[in-house]
Amino acid sequence: MNAITKSFTGRKRIRKSFGRLPEVAPMPNLIDVQRASYEAFLQMEVHPDARTNTGLQEVFKSVFPIDDFAGRGRLEFVQYELEEPKYDVEECMQRGMTYAAPLKVRLRLIVWDVDEDTGSRSVRDIKEQDVYMGDMPLMTDNGTFIINGTERVIVSQMHRSPGVFFDHDKGKTHSSGKYLFAARVIPYRGSWLDFEFDAKDICYVRIDRKRKLPATTLLLALDSAHTEKLRVERGDALEPSEIRGMDAEEILNEFYGQVVFTRGPKGWSRPFDPEAFRGVKLSEALVDAKTGQVVAEKDTKLTPRAARKIAEGGTTEVLVGRADILGRYVAEDLVDMTTGEIWAEAGEELTEAKLATIENAGLDRLPTLAIDQSVGPWMRNTLAVDKNTNRDEALMDIYRVMRPGEPPTPETAEALFRGLFFDPER
Repeated sequence: MNAITKSFTGRKRIRKSFGRLPEVAPMPNLIDVQRASYEAFLQMEVHPDARTNTGLQEVFKSVFPIDDFAGRGRLEFVQYELEEPKYDVEECMQRGMTYAAPLKVRLRLIVWDVDEDTGSRSVRDIKEQDVYMGDMPLMTDNGTFIINGTERVIVSQMHRSPGVFFDHDKGKTHSSGKYLFAARVIPYRGSWLDFEFDAKDICYVRIDRKRKLPATTLLLALDSAHTEKLRVERGDALEPSEIRGMDAEEILNEFYGQVVFTRGPKGWSRPFDPEAFRGVKLSEALVDAKTGQVVAEKDTKLTPRAARKIAEGGTTEVLVGRADILGRYVAEDLVDMTTGEIWAEAGEELTEAKLATIENAGLDRLPTLAIDQSVGPWMRNTLAVDKNTNRDEALMDIYRVMRPGEPPTPETAEALFRGLFFDPER
């Protein structure tokens, strides 16, 4: 329509026609993405031997082969075939049917004879058979599906990519506005793990979004370094009595370094680490343990440059008072090797009475956790509130959370935990 150029009084609107503009770009096929994606999933027109390991082919490959418990039989996947649909699109809409193609899978059953003495296997029988698995819905040319005679559209959704994701609540959960941090571990296939802190800085874990547990419960259920070494040497052929989980000492040393205090004629001393003393305001004068010279005065705030200068001056060890030791946490179990008496357990806080017991026992070496202004005591505090003390108790607790209402046994708890995280076939 030609433009109408009327008076300039504004009574009539000026209309223009854009129908004669040239086409800049062709209109794309907006449903081509969905159609190409579903065709790649089915690979219906691809020869079975030429199919790539994607889509439906990948699903079958991930499930098979299936071995029986005794190791005498195996079921293998050979190929699948999608036959022609029984009814076309129009007939399915008229009859109230689903537009789908029969899916048949060729499976191979292998049966072995096992020598009881040597354990060697020999093939006794091999059979192949096509098994009907069901009807696979097909996509129409319009990118839709016919389900029970009704045309439906499947909306594509985003899949959460595997990885580790960190987040916080922006201070909205607690009344003080404190940030509560969390992390989510999403595997490619398997159970999700959610780690979260509460207002008291206790770290908890959720397995598949179930009820939360102290994070140390999960760590107690994991294999210790000694058990991992045995699994490398002997595989999974371990007796239940040989499997040990991480203990408190191993967990703490996994997250924290150590500050070792030694006692000499001049009292307790510790190694001088410039990084550990950086930014610290001294409550007492800093004295070189070897020379007895004061290298920094009381109430001095050690800057990085000052701490580095003290180290360059040859100071490797400094004297500390009892106040610098009290309130720290023991890094290792302190045990009397003669009587078996435990003076202090890993993670236990050093009080005045506990330190006096250690001194009276004649211990000259006191390993403590390297907790300072930059490394907090969160995992140690989590371990302190955890009621579980060993692997068996942790496995039972995890089983009760994952299978509420079912009475746990050591065998079922072990099988569930291995299946959640360490079974490649699940």
